[in-house]
Amino acid sequence: MSESSVKKSPAYRPFSSADIAAAHGLSLAVRWPHRADDWRFMFDAGTGFVAEDDGSVIGTALCWKFGADRGTLGLVIVSPDEQGRGIGRKLMELVLEELGNRVTFLHATVAGKPLYEKLGFVTCGGLIQHQGTPGEVAAVAPPPGEHLRAAKPEDIPRLIELASRASGFDRSATLPALLEFAQGVVLECDGDVLGFSLFRPFGRGYAIGPVVAKQADDDRRANALISYWLARHGGDFVRIDVPAEAGIHDWLDGLGLARVDAVDKMVRNASADLREAAPDATWRAYGIINQAMA
Repeated sequence: MSESSVKKSPAYRPFSSADIAAAHGLSLAVRWPHRADDWRFMFDAGTGFVAEDDGSVIGTALCWKFGADRGTLGLVIVSPDEQGRGIGRKLMELVLEELGNRVTFLHATVAGKPLYEKLGFVTCGGLIQHQGTPGEVAAVAPPPGEHLRAAKPEDIPRLIELASRASGFDRSATLPALLEFAQGVVLECDGDVLGFSLFRPFGRGYAIGPVVAKQADDDRRANALISYWLARHGGDFVRIDVPAEAGIHDWLDGLGLARVDAVDKMVRNASADLREAAPDATWRAYGIINQAMA
């Protein structure tokens, strides 16, 4: 093998806003649906690194810090032509160094899971991706005495509280940023907010999430919060990423939002009790922001 045929090691550096177009191109190359605007939102909320070869971005990894002790990572992508060179592992090591000792979560593809296990991650749950183009959907009525209304700016502190409790992450920065371009609806009873859902452009169409509701004997609150949007967007492509333990998967299938993928939720730096426990006993997440930011 000649010296000229041996590829030199890529350079690694912090991700910058100027890398968004190249990162978007990488995600298209691996058939991920993210738009450039989706990348921009996630980069603005976090930080990350790129692998670069002869001036071209050939790999990415981003991470997000929530409060003093929690974090997530995602958008770990290596160009299909450059895989097998250890680039993904190096990018993972860089974001893990950035996150430090935080309890760190990710959602693992089948291809990525063996690497994540080698880096100390263990499975702690699952996530099911539903998507499709529903036709005419009838809105589900909330439980008696409860009603839906559009979210207002004065609701934001309460939405931050509920999103933080249901996810286990401090959402004090994420929710206001999301509401810059997402629409919101809240479920209310006697002036108390019992749940909410957000709806925004994403990928091929729209995404619903997060969806948070107070625990109950059935899933009617979540059904009302989700069907509110579907009833208004018949014929539009919609995606929602739902924790595996939520009880709404068959219902979503029946509406035309089919299960198209399932991934493992994994965690690092967490004690056994934290890995097994739900974030909150009162509030449940029925839909997440996205698989990277959870």
